[in-house]
Formats: sequence, structure tokens, C-alpha cells
Amino acid sequence: MNHEHEDPHCQCPRTADFDSAGPAATGRRAFLRNAGLVGAGATALASGTTVFGPAASAAASAAAADAKHGGASIYDVTAIDTDAPGARWDPDPDNPVFTLVVMPDTQYMFDEDRIHPAPMEASFRYILSGDQDANVVFMAHLGDLTQNGEAREFAAAGAVFEMLDRKKVAYSVVAGNHDVSGDDQRGATPYSGTFTKARAAKSPSFGGASPDGYNTFHIFRGGGRDWLLLGLDWRLSPAGFAWANQVIADHPTLPVIVTTHEVAYADDSGTAYLSDYGQQLWDGLIKNHDQVFLSLNGHYWPPGSTTLSNAAGHDVHVHITNYQDRYYGGAAMIRTYRFDMRRNTVDVSTFSPFIRGMATSQVNELAGQEMELTSAVDRFSMAIDFDQRFGGFAPVAARPARPAAKMLTRDTLAYWRFDGGGADGSALGDSQIIRDLSGKGNDLVKENVPGTTGTPVSWSTTEFHPDQPAHGSLRFTGQGHPTRGAWLQTVPNAPLNAETFQHGYTFEMFFKLPADWDSSQSAWSGLLSRWGMSSEAGKSGGNTDPQEPIATLSLSGGSELQWNVYPLNQPGASTAWSHLLPLGQWWHVAIVNDGKVNRMYVNGCEEGRNPSTPAIGLTTLNHSWLLGGYEYAGAINQIHNGWIGDVRITARPLRIDEFMNA
Repeated sequence: MNHEHEDPHCQCPRTADFDSAGPAATGRRAFLRNAGLVGAGATALASGTTVFGPAASAAASAAAADAKHGGASIYDVTAIDTDAPGARWDPDPDNPVFTLVVMPDTQYMFDEDRIHPAPMEASFRYILSGDQDANVVFMAHLGDLTQNGEAREFAAAGAVFEMLDRKKVAYSVVAGNHDVSGDDQRGATPYSGTFTKARAAKSPSFGGASPDGYNTFHIFRGGGRDWLLLGLDWRLSPAGFAWANQVIADHPTLPVIVTTHEVAYADDSGTAYLSDYGQQLWDGLIKNHDQVFLSLNGHYWPPGSTTLSNAAGHDVHVHITNYQDRYYGGAAMIRTYRFDMRRNTVDVSTFSPFIRGMATSQVNELAGQEMELTSAVDRFSMAIDFDQRFGGFAPVAARPARPAAKMLTRDTLAYWRFDGGGADGSALGDSQIIRDLSGKGNDLVKENVPGTTGTPVSWSTTEFHPDQPAHGSLRFTGQGHPTRGAWLQTVPNAPLNAETFQHGYTFEMFFKLPADWDSSQSAWSGLLSRWGMSSEAGKSGGNTDPQEPIATLSLSGGSELQWNVYPLNQPGASTAWSHLLPLGQWWHVAIVNDGKVNRMYVNGCEEGRNPSTPAIGLTTLNHSWLLGGYEYAGAINQIHNGWIGDVRITARPLRIDEFMNA
């Protein structure tokens, strides 16, 4: 077989043929000699298989360990129990954090009679370790499993993959140029005889294969959604291109990862460029399918990446990863793509489980450098807003609006929502009343700061939290100092004005701050507050401000939430805080009192800066509650700048699964 590379950027050893006496063997021996893997560092097992230890002392160490391990060398694959009870694969498909493992060129592990599967086995044991933090859902090999494409090489490599087969691990394998020649219409080869369609079909992720068997597609689940992975031959024929395009077309809502042996090469800075064949793959498959967001290949070194723009104008991340040029032939190095759907981030790491698993005494200087690679091209993060990136083909359905009646839980005292009051952007009229949908009579009316002009409060039909019951909000436009704007407050005879919440409470609301929110203008503006100063209520504790309101949920000097109230059982204030909230996005906040202490929850997550001091009930002076306004020293001091969505007040502590965003 002829595996000449015409691409000038390819750095794989050029081989005229795979005869052991030919250039392939010479190149291999030269590599091993340069890497320090032959000579004194080589030893032979009793079986006759040559094993290359990580140092000249490794053979002696292995021999010394023979007695301890029943005569088997620690580098002897027969000593590895791949069916040990600890070996398992049981990922959580709905965990928002999951990992795709990528293994590039392992050809130097399977080179004629120089077979050394231990590094690959170590990587597979990592996958089978059941690491819940990693949550490995899929493994993709990027081709060049073997050096010469010989049957005996594939027999050894195929035997290692039985570790994954026995545990029903979801994985894919593709052929590289050292495994096969020509395109995917080449017919039967040792590769196709080892990694058959029947074998691929045993993977729980298997979706199908091209008629020739050299291309497969897989659907795996991670982060609560399905992902399509294409495992493509190193050279697609026209039939292969047609098959791959049809697979994507048949799954129009799935994000797609393309894995193949060659797409791009990189320069020494880590900047990647499409190879000649990679350009064909881009033009004939990737760029016209917006679903493809990530392409992974081996073949070349050094590793690198680039981000290209597809026909839809969206990013496609193109990564090359290959470590065969490094110490110990790459030691079956793996790269992990750890998807975190909560952070909209993919964290990439590169390491060798084989070297990690060595005894400390056997990790020589060179091995220690390969244990984990931390350069910018080997360890990095990608920010991907998954909902936005996939929105063109798999938009996230908006949660339907829920009727007010379903929000009226037991002991609901007040429920205000802002849908159906007016057209988008229209002003809230001075005479409009926001009805309390609980039926308790805690209606809201509008109040204007003297001198305010324009539209201080307006209806919004487009701005609302995605988990909000009502699809609408009010936009408040507080203007800092001198204070201008408008707020809402409960009517004078509202029952809520006299409520003391002695048996606990839950105050919850949705809100959003604009991206240009300025603390110098809007600090200490109130989302929900109460008329009446602490001094009027006779409060005089050590942390008392005599002119501040007796209850307020406000924004601090930054975009932190502060719940500052004066309980019935304390002479001073009780305060709970949130973290600094990013601007330009919707938030849900809930303040829960169980009759003993206050706790703040943001988006259903309990905040850490909560008091442990007992706080029973809320002091009242029988004055109105304010929405969007903040009183200080008996006068309106600050008006909210931003949106406020649904607000609900309940006279008992609610569980997280009872919140409005649950």
C-alpha cells in the first residue's frame, strides 16, 4: 500500500510501503531512538513482545515488580484485569456537565512486532473509571490506530477496544492514512475486518454506517440533549460526501461534531489552517450545515485550533490534536472536552492516563512533562452560548405562560403580574390600577416623583424571564439624583400594609437590570420596599439607620441584592445579601423566612451571605408597600432602573420547588 502524503504540511513519517525492512521501520526506530525509548530502556517480555519502558531503569523496576505481581511485568498487558468490578461505564445523560474524550494517533503503540497496548488500556481505564465529575458520555478515536495497517497490528488494537465493547461504552473509530489507503470505496482491509459495522452497531450510540462501512454516525446524550457525531473516513468519496450530508439532513435538530483524521494543520503558534483535503471537507459538508459547530482531527502536529464562519455566519471550532511526536509516542494521550451547559463553556484538557498511573518512582523527567499538557493549545476553554448557537435549527421553546390561578398557592397574600395591561412600550397610565390577583385587595397604584416627565413606567410584552408565569413586565426608568420617575404602591387600605408575617413568609419576584445600569445613578434603588422609617418603629439596635425603611429589597452600591428588614424580635436590622449579579439578564429572587431566620435564593440557589440570627416576622407601621421605589428619611429617595416581572408574596416559607420559576 502506498501512503505517500502530497500535502506539504503533513509531518507524518513518509512511508513507501509497510515492509518491516523499509522506510517505515527506519523512521519508527529513529523516532524511538530520539525519544529514548530503545536501547537500555527496552525489555522483552517472556511472551516475546517488545515493551518500551519510560526510562532505562523501567526494565529493572518492572523486573523487581514481577514477584509482587505474580511474575507479570507491570508493562505486560496480560497483568491488567479489564473486567475488574471497578471498571464500569455509567454516565448521567442529563447531568449539565459531561465529557467527550478524544484519542488521536496511537500508531506507535501498534507498529509491527513492537506492540505496546498498555498506554491505550490506561486511557480506556480512565473512561471506565466512573468518574462522576468527568461524566464521560462518548469516546472518539481520530484515526491512525496503527503504523502500517497490518492485520496483526489491528488484532492487537482491536483487542484493547474489547475493554469498551464489554462495558458497552459509546465510542467511534475512524481510519487514518496509516490504517488504509485511497478513499472509502477501497474495499476490505484489516481495518474494516477489525472495526466492522457489526462491531460498531454494538455501541449504544450507533446510528448507522455508510454501505462501505468506513463512515459511521452516532447519537449520544449529554447535558439533557442529543448530539450527533460523524466518524468519517480519512478520504471521503463522492458517495461518502453524499452519505454524510444526508445523515445531517435526516437529523435537522441535532448539533453535530465532525471527527475525521485530517481537516486542518497548525503552525508553531497554534493557529490552524484547513489542509487541501480539509478545504474539500469544509466546502462539501461542514460550511453549509449550520448544525456543525465542532470539527476534530489528528494526523498533523503540532496541535492547534481556529474558528471559522460558516454559510450562516456562525462559528465552527476546528481543532487538531496529535501527540505522536512527543515522548513515548504520545503515550495514548487523550483530550477531554468537558461541556458545562450551565456555564455555556467547554473546558479542554490534555493528559496521559498511562503516565498518571505510573508509580512515582517510575515517572522520569520526560514522562513528568507529559503527564498533563498545559500550554494554550492543550488546555483552554471555549465560550459557546449553546441555546443561541443552536437556536437556528433547534430553538429552545419558550415556557408557556401560566394562568394566574395556578400561581395562587396556599397562603398567597398578593400576586401582581404585568401582562395584558398595554401595548409594548406604552405608558402605564396614572389612573391604571394593577390588581392583586390573589383577590386579597392588595392593589397597586402609580405615584410620580414631582417634576417627572416622559414615560417613567411602561408596559413590556417582549421582556420577561423565560420561567416567568406571565409573559410581560413593567419597565421603570429611574433617573438617579435628583430623583425622577414613578413607582407603584399598595392602596391605603390594603391588608398587606398591616401584615407582620409572624409565622414566616416568602417574597419572590423577577427582575432585570439594563446592560448600562450605572451604580452612580441607581445604587440603593428599591425593587420592593415599605414606607416607614426604623426610628418611627422605635428601632435602635447597633446596626440601625434611623432614617432607612423598615423593610426593603434593594440594589446595593453595586448590582447586589440586599434584603434589609427590622424583625419583630430584634431592636436592629436583619440583612441578607446576594452575590454581584451580571447586568443585562433576568433574575428570580426569593426571600424565605421559616419563622426563625431569613434566607435569600437567586434563581433557586441559596446565597451564602445570610444571617443566622433569629428573625421573626416583619415590623409594620401600617403604611403601603412600594414596588420600584425606595424611601429614605420620609421621602422617595431612589427609583428603580430596569424591568420588574411577576411578584408574589406568601405568608409561609415556600420550598424551592414551589417558587414561581420552578
